[in-house]
Amino acid sequence: MALFMDKVLKESWKDAQKFTATVTEEAEKSGLSLEEIELINVRASQLNGCAFCLDLHSRQARSAGVTPQKLDMLPAWRESSLYTDRETAVLAVAEAATRLPLTEEAHADLSAAQGVLGDKAFVGAEWVASTINLFNRISILSEHPVRTRNAEGQLAR
Repeated sequence: MALFMDKVLKESWKDAQKFTATVTEEAEKSGLSLEEIELINVRASQLNGCAFCLDLHSRQARSAGVTPQKLDMLPAWRESSLYTDRETAVLAVAEAATRLPLTEEAHADLSAAQGVLGDKAFVGAEWVASTINLFNRISILSEHPVRTRNAEGQLAR
């Protein structure tokens, strides 16, 4: 059984939580919306196979205003016309930051994303993507469980 990293080194966990709060705040100041931030979080969590973060950020994305249809279609976002130019830009950043090393295609996606988002929002998206990748790894290594929820999102008993 894995040890929960957040329970063993509690100060590191507290600092990591402060870090992600700062990154989110700065990303919003850079011009990213909460919906865009959560799309990054969900897509990176999908790619990394982090069930815990996927569960958490899917709920947060819905609360931030991301439609269920957009969440359902996220694995096929490149084949869909549902997403705005900004949403496709942040999703490209999420994928490039998660699927390392950078390929020629990833460099092209990042360049296009920077053109759509502008420098500050682009860097904000890179920070968000980098941060969720850290948290994905913490949850995967800790084997954080996903708890069953009912249709309203409340924990099942």
